[in-house]
Amino acid sequence: MTRMTSSEAFVETLVAHGIDNSFGIVGSAYMDALDLFPAAGIRFLSVAHEQNAAHMADGFSRVTGRHGMCIAQNGPGVTNFVTAIAAAFWAHSPVVAITPEAGTMGQGQGGFQETEQLPIFEKITKYQVQVNRIERIAELTHRALTLAMVERGPVQVNIPRDLFYGEADYTIREPQYAALGAGAPDELAKAAQLLAEARNPVIMAGGGVLMSTGTSELVALAEHLQAPVITAYLHNDAFPASHPLYCGPIGYQGWKLAMNVVADADVVLCLGTRLGPFGTLPQHGLEYWPAHAKLIQVDSDHRTLGLTRDVAVAVNGDARAAAVDLLERLRATNVQSSATAAARLSDVGRLRAAWEAELDSWSSAGGTPVAPRRALRELEQAMPADAMVATDIGNICSVANSYLRFDRPNSMLAPMMWGNCGYSFPTAMGAKVAAPERPAIAYVGDGAWGMSLTEMMTCVRENIGVVAVVFNNSQWGAEKRNQIDYYDSRFVGSDLHNPSFAAIARAMGGEGITVSSPGEIGDALRTAVTSGRPTVLEVMCTEELGDPFRRDALQHPVRLLDKYRHLNA
Repeated sequence: MTRMTSSEAFVETLVAHGIDNSFGIVGSAYMDALDLFPAAGIRFLSVAHEQNAAHMADGFSRVTGRHGMCIAQNGPGVTNFVTAIAAAFWAHSPVVAITPEAGTMGQGQGGFQETEQLPIFEKITKYQVQVNRIERIAELTHRALTLAMVERGPVQVNIPRDLFYGEADYTIREPQYAALGAGAPDELAKAAQLLAEARNPVIMAGGGVLMSTGTSELVALAEHLQAPVITAYLHNDAFPASHPLYCGPIGYQGWKLAMNVVADADVVLCLGTRLGPFGTLPQHGLEYWPAHAKLIQVDSDHRTLGLTRDVAVAVNGDARAAAVDLLERLRATNVQSSATAAARLSDVGRLRAAWEAELDSWSSAGGTPVAPRRALRELEQAMPADAMVATDIGNICSVANSYLRFDRPNSMLAPMMWGNCGYSFPTAMGAKVAAPERPAIAYVGDGAWGMSLTEMMTCVRENIGVVAVVFNNSQWGAEKRNQIDYYDSRFVGSDLHNPSFAAIARAMGGEGITVSSPGEIGDALRTAVTSGRPTVLEVMCTEELGDPFRRDALQHPVRLLDKYRHLNA
């Protein structure tokens, strides 16, 4: 044990767990610890809004697989984390939210910037801890950092501000992250038998493949089975897009290829996915999920097994380890691929050609301003091979699911089931901090851009060369689509009157490019990426809209009061 201050013990624990970046806004509540960050080798990146700090931590975690840390002033600074911590929860990111709290002697008195901070995050964290004595600050911080990695999700360390001061004897523990194995041998044996006997096996790869660094192992398993691979909603990077067995993502604005392939499956290996209900909703007019297929679900969280779909085999295990185990079992039975492999792959080839032709036809419109699908196609064709792309929620950004292809894991960052606006730009910033050698590009609509555009100042100050592609169509497109389909085109709050976002970026010290025709887009993206400067690429788009998000949750309105009855028309 070593004598040190509680702030020193706190910081030394962070260092022991490899934390070298933190995101937040300076605050007096934790200033004694903050003063130590530079000497400890922890870079503090000061942002314009605390929500964006937590999104940056999320992006950092998703690219590195390590902790992303955010910290802020107690009270309003901490409550600003909430939306982004919820996004990290659904992305299973090991984000560490350090939440300084009002001092112990003033709690409950309604003092300045005081609120109860643990209940706010209770449902969106994997673990929470309240530091109650200075002697325990290292122990409890270590515990939270450990569980963030083991349980794969955000944690909260709540520290009354006066407990950053004082001295005690401390032991700084080294990280010990317990690894999850492949799963129960009996269940894996059943899974291998189902795959060996399948007429038309399909593999669905989810986020667990990425988190376990299991892409190569999945490729080997798919090649052995000669099974087509689809990816779960918004996990387009879970399998190499250039591989002949890759059939694309399912879910909203996914690939018809993937949907047609899985529709004919008799066995689906759902590897590293909780089978979220939104991600398998009908799309493109297709009821594609196979009602009678036998499902093998592999997930590291036992609570998700069989939660949304009945499964024939449930394996509580690590996706990478399970893929290795299944391949060994299949090789031991001398099963290379089923007798129907040739016909199956021929069907995949035919369906692939049809899908690419249809995608080309959807993306062929010319003219000024640019049709959204044409803009997305031009961006796809100019995208650097090693780019990381963060997508926001919204109509055009969601349609991008049809166009984003990656050969490298940890390249697609999206708000997952949380679906919050303002996600993509700060998340791309965190990704760029994590991997400065890789291009980081954010897709964001003009509505959501208003929630994060102030972070252009952060990018300039901290030299974070992110490119924000802002689709400017002067509307909240997703909601306007609902108003068209369900409310007889009565537009309330969905029309926007925008300034030049490129000019605003230049005024903040960044770069700004505006394009309004398809032929300009590819060169503009290449210029922005090559510059290495924080850049807004403003794409002037038509008001064309894609399919609505929530056909499953909307109804045509009924108006009973006389003064509203005319709205039934």
